[in-house]
Amino acid sequence: MELKRHTYADPIVSYIKKGILNGTYKPGDKVKELDISKKLSISRAPVREALQVLIKEGLVVWIPQKGKFITKLNPKQVKDSYFTGGVLEAAAVSRALQLFTEKDISKLTELTEKMKEIADGKESANKIAELDDKFHQILFSRVDNDFVVEFCRRSCQGLSKFLFFKYWINMYTPHEVYLRHKVIVEAIKKGDATALEKQIRSHYFDAGERMSILSANEE
Repeated sequence: MELKRHTYADPIVSYIKKGILNGTYKPGDKVKELDISKKLSISRAPVREALQVLIKEGLVVWIPQKGKFITKLNPKQVKDSYFTGGVLEAAAVSRALQLFTEKDISKLTELTEKMKEIADGKESANKIAELDDKFHQILFSRVDNDFVVEFCRRSCQGLSKFLFFKYWINMYTPHEVYLRHKVIVEAIKKGDATALEKQIRSHYFDAGERMSILSANEE
């Protein structure tokens, strides 16, 4: 896949994402280009570009004649998003199963072992999100379909890691996180595409059910 090109908008993207995580920006809040440019002492051009990136990622929506807003989803939309992303990732990764190398499998195994260390209380639970990101990056690395990868990241990863991070981080116990990823690795090791697709679908479907219930608190 093509490497990401860094732009002047990248720091602003990170700034807004950090604001979503710490609660400065909440779902439904209006995002004003002028306010951000003044606060960061920069021109509006990179801010405008950053917002376009976030619109593409699904974290910001543009409403004609009203402006740009942090995405706000109702529980059904959250559930539907996870369902769709889960179906696509499961199908794409299982189809690419034969492309996974021993090095890929070794990295996935190492990540699950680190999750187990967290479950056993040997490491900080704050590392869970980073490990989960790396795990799915490896899965996506063998998918030769940029459209599917982009849609999956938009429909699930962005939602859970930013809009609903405060819920996502507590949705499963560390031990549950470890087991949820371990079964995926086991299916890859066995070369069982059917089991792999089933495990990834289940991974997202269950998360979508839980997240839709928790996100109802945002209503």
